[in-house]
Amino acid sequence: MTSVAIIDYGLCNLDSITRAIEECGGTPIVADGPGPVASADLLILPGVGAFPKAIANLHSRGLASALRDRVADGVTPLLGICLGMQLLADSSVEFGGAAGLGVLPGRVETLVAKAPDERVPHVGWNELQRHAESELLRDVPPEKDFYFVHGFHLVCSDPEHVVATTPYCGGFVSVVQRKNIFGTQFHPEKSQRAGFALLRNFVSLRSA
Repeated sequence: MTSVAIIDYGLCNLDSITRAIEECGGTPIVADGPGPVASADLLILPGVGAFPKAIANLHSRGLASALRDRVADGVTPLLGICLGMQLLADSSVEFGGAAGLGVLPGRVETLVAKAPDERVPHVGWNELQRHAESELLRDVPPEKDFYFVHGFHLVCSDPEHVVATTPYCGGFVSVVQRKNIFGTQFHPEKSQRAGFALLRNFVSLRSA
């Protein structure tokens, strides 16, 4: 079976994503150090918490350099989820600012409500507006909504990396892809059938 290293930097409960990967046909391996990152077929960087603390923990556990080294081959798939997608960027303004992994050109900014009925943090179900094809969304019906929980958003330096956006707070990036590097601002593991379809697509990349 396809081995999937789920990056553990000490801020997330990994139970939901671990169970989801098992159900989608992968073998999850919790990676709190560089070893599994170097050997797993696929990599997932989940995310709940604050950007500066998360990136500091990734560095202190040797995970930041391990992730950069592994995805540099242009082949090994990496999926960042929620904060995990934001950590792929060059930097974030959260809590005074911090540098990210720098594997997806862009910056993370504060989500700002643009309409009276919008709330930040953005919590709940919302749609995707697709702008490009991606293996992640193969056979995922376009009308399906996904589950979001976030107060910051990624601004991509290269619009070609934007796969989908979500029409909330003026519109924000919700799916990205740069070669073998993928990201979702929503939580696929909490997005029922559509989310599991996306995760199955990710797991299938190993044999694609």
